[in-house]
Amino acid sequence: MEDWIMPEKWSSLVIGTRSRWITLIVWTVLAVLLTVLLPPVKEQERNNAPNLETNSPSVLAERLIKEQFPDSSGVPALVVWHRESGLTADDYALIQKLSASLEKAPLEAQGTVVPLHKFPPQALRQMSSADASTFVQPILFQENTATEMLKESLVDFQERTRNEDGSDPFSADIRDGNSLNARISGPVGISIDATELFRGADVSLLIATVLLVLVLLLLIYRSPILAIIPLIGVGFAYLVTSPLLGWMAREGWITVDGQAISIMTVLLFGAGTDYCLFFISHFRQELRREADKRVALRRAFKDASGAIAMSGFTVVLSLFALLAAKYGAFHRFAVPFSLSIFIMGLASLTLVPALLAIIGRGAFFPFIPRTEAMELEHARKKGKIYKPHKQQGRIGAATGRLVVSRPWTVVIVCVALLGGLAGFAPQIKFTYDLLSSFPKDMPSREGFALISEAYEPGDLAPVTVVVQTDNKPVEIGNLLGGQSFIGHVPEPVASRSDPNLLAYKLSLSINPYSQEAMDYIPELRSVVEKGLTDAGIADAAQKVWIGGQTAAQYDTEQLTIRDMSVIMPLVIVLIMLLLLAYLRSITAMLYLIGTVVLSYGSALGLGWIILHYVMGADAIQGAIPLYAFAFLVALGEDYNIFMISSIWSKRKTMPLAQAIREGVAETGGVITSAGLILAATFAVLATLPIQVLVQFGLITAIGVLLDTFVVRPFLVPAITALLGKAAFWPGKAELVEEPSAQT
Repeated sequence: MEDWIMPEKWSSLVIGTRSRWITLIVWTVLAVLLTVLLPPVKEQERNNAPNLETNSPSVLAERLIKEQFPDSSGVPALVVWHRESGLTADDYALIQKLSASLEKAPLEAQGTVVPLHKFPPQALRQMSSADASTFVQPILFQENTATEMLKESLVDFQERTRNEDGSDPFSADIRDGNSLNARISGPVGISIDATELFRGADVSLLIATVLLVLVLLLLIYRSPILAIIPLIGVGFAYLVTSPLLGWMAREGWITVDGQAISIMTVLLFGAGTDYCLFFISHFRQELRREADKRVALRRAFKDASGAIAMSGFTVVLSLFALLAAKYGAFHRFAVPFSLSIFIMGLASLTLVPALLAIIGRGAFFPFIPRTEAMELEHARKKGKIYKPHKQQGRIGAATGRLVVSRPWTVVIVCVALLGGLAGFAPQIKFTYDLLSSFPKDMPSREGFALISEAYEPGDLAPVTVVVQTDNKPVEIGNLLGGQSFIGHVPEPVASRSDPNLLAYKLSLSINPYSQEAMDYIPELRSVVEKGLTDAGIADAAQKVWIGGQTAAQYDTEQLTIRDMSVIMPLVIVLIMLLLLAYLRSITAMLYLIGTVVLSYGSALGLGWIILHYVMGADAIQGAIPLYAFAFLVALGEDYNIFMISSIWSKRKTMPLAQAIREGVAETGGVITSAGLILAATFAVLATLPIQVLVQFGLITAIGVLLDTFVVRPFLVPAITALLGKAAFWPGKAELVEEPSAQT
């Protein structure tokens, strides 16, 4: 079953007397050369990369607006000025001074600026909120400006404010009713805050993950050397992966962003540590049977390498399938995730075995595994009485006996539990509101809250409707004004090059980032198209364009739905083909796939119960189901592969029932340890102040735990016991007969 993946003779190329040192030197030289010659991936991050396709309706609309209405094009930063007791004459004077400064010395990448300094004071007061507490100053920036440049420009603006005012309203408490305070919101403010959140999360995420994995490894093995070996493997894998990704990004072959690199780091530590654990576990077992460490290591390599390689292939192909996505954020995940796991798999099968070959039994110090004869000799030298090891894996052994003796009961209980949790998944509500992912004290979210309280909430992100009237009278303004979800319809602006091309900049009466607002986009299009058709304009659908953040979010939702419908079946098919090639059993392939898909559904359901009913979330980010699916189905199949490989191997020399019992008992401890580490690394994401990562980390951790404690130890072996020989169909079972009762 495994020879086609990892021939036994390969072990001599990795762990031989001289080759073990060569392996270590090759990895070291490779890591050093790549680090010196190629750029690190962090230097190539592009956090403002577009997510929508160039032919998405909102993208086409924004392009048209930029070309035909240049005075109103650009990405806005909304400076929200607020004084609870009411803005004063000095406050308005400050705003006008800053406006004059922007005209005289524009910020880097600055576009159109409303000349507020040329307005009479009374006009400014009329532009403020009804209670005179809030004023919004828009500053437009050029399209596709790098986030770093936007940040530098706004830092410059804040410095000008401090110089003019003598204080810092951007750091003032918005709850202070007596002082002037300011916050920067709008698309530019949101983009900057999002980038800063991920940047700040990188270091804390890495430190927390390393410490967590180190502590868990120390608790599991109680050996400082052994706890460090997996971290060395992960470290080398990252040192190789980072410059390769940086080089590919520099050449323009891929695009990487901070979110992808943050999750990639967690994935490397979680999955990479798992692969190392499975190898180390086999090595420790063999050291208790074989005195020669090299023989023990070769046997461990033979037993573990096939399953590790197969697991790596499964995860690599599943994550590589994200290349089929059309939504940019999904597409950008494919190469970093799959390449990192591929390199980590190579490290687990080369570097880690080489380190173990060099250190030998000393890697397990102070609890060194020895054969019984070695233990007797060790006890004699120490002048102690030898005490045989206590039986290991008693919980695993009891689980193995249970699934063999009561398979129907186990299957019914597991399916009822997982199915019941999965029943909550259809109740999940989704959101594409980026602001809801931010902490409440982030400047852009605070600014949005001020605008929402003082103005129509739609003023934060207007919706622009552009129509081609073909020189016919069309009452578009009246049609739009009659819609309940539109708060304000200004007079249209005509294009300079085509007076029949009109733009209406609409302010919605609801939160423009909400799901409700997104749902109105097709209705808005339908209303406008009907108005054009009623006016006798042909091909009305081709003469309406809708731009703005709400329209972009609607397109995001549609692309996400499309990607889910394509990628989820693709991942399942790829894993089915790998399982079929590895196990040579259609039956096993079907129930192994079925169990992880059921586990994924139950993770979504339980995640929603916790997020909604316990943590109070009204909705989860729309990208979560696809993110979670790609990880949970691939990683969940990992554990199935490790456990079923043990059963498949043992059934050649013992009855199937005994093979299941021993397979469950043998893999129970290591898979449980690996599952806890993997779940814990993803749970680290839930400690970050970014809701999309909190939700993803929580749901993925739940899925890993369900796989670890329900699917792998109970459901899969119980189904195997029920099916018997049929579990191997159409392959040859070659089962050893169960002993008769008389025997």
